[in-house]
Amino acid sequence: MTQRTGITRILLATVLLVSVTLANAQTVIEQAAEHRYQIDFRVNDAALAKMLPTGWETVIQTQGPAKDCNLRMIFIDRMAIMAEGGKTAAPHATRMVYLAIPVRQTGTKNEGQIIIHGLTDNAADAPGTFGVYQHATTAKMSRTAASNNGVLTGAESWEFAAASGEHMSLQVEYVRGPARKGANEVKFFYPNDPSKYQIFKTDQAIDIMRNPTTNPPDNVKKFSYKAGGGKIAALFDGTEKVVSWDVFPWYIRTVSTP
Repeated sequence: MTQRTGITRILLATVLLVSVTLANAQTVIEQAAEHRYQIDFRVNDAALAKMLPTGWETVIQTQGPAKDCNLRMIFIDRMAIMAEGGKTAAPHATRMVYLAIPVRQTGTKNEGQIIIHGLTDNAADAPGTFGVYQHATTAKMSRTAASNNGVLTGAESWEFAAASGEHMSLQVEYVRGPARKGANEVKFFYPNDPSKYQIFKTDQAIDIMRNPTTNPPDNVKKFSYKAGGGKIAALFDGTEKVVSWDVFPWYIRTVSTP
C-alpha cells in the first residue's frame, strides 16, 4: 500500500465518523478527502458586488489571517469522493478550482459563503448544484513533496481554462511549516436562490505560508498566478492583491442539506 493510499484511507475513516454526528439533523449528500491550496484576495469591491444576489453583501474581516479578504481562489485535489449513502462516487477523484466570497444577508446575522465561479476537470460536475461551474477544457495539476535532512518542501502547479476564456492557474514552491488543526461548519448559499444552501462541515489542517497581517515565517519560495477572462475578467483587472497563501495538506469535507 502506498503512502498516499494509506493516508486517504485514514482520512475517509475520519469522514465516516464525522457523518455519524450529522445523521440525525442533516442529510449527508457527499463526503470527500481533499488537498487544497488557497489564495485569499482583495479584489475590486464594486466588481465583486455585481456578482452577489440582491440583498447580500461581502463580509470583510478587519483583523486576523483573513484580514481584508473578499475573495478566495481555492485549488482542490479531490482525492477520494463518496456519494450519498457512503458509496464510492463515479468518478472517485476530480480536480477543480473555485472562487468563493464570504457573505452576509444584509441587515441580518445570516452568514456563510457563495461560490460565484468554478472550473472542473469533470464535465458531469458542470454547472453543478450551485449552477456556476464550467468544464475546463484545459485541466492540469501536479503536486510533489520532498524531504532533505528533515526539511519538507513542496511544489504545486495548477492550470484550468474553459473554452469561453475563463482561466485560473497557480505555480508555487514552498517549505512546509507546522500545520494547525481546525474544524468549521459553513453555509454555502445558492447564488441564484440564496434562500437555499448546503452545509460544508470540515475537519482540516492548515499551514499559513505567507500572510502580511499575522506575519508567520514566509515559507513561499516561488509564486505566480494568472486569472481572468469571460465571466471573471472584472475581478482580475490588475488591481487585485493577494493577502494570504495557505495550504491544507488534508481537508475532510462533509456536504449536507438541512
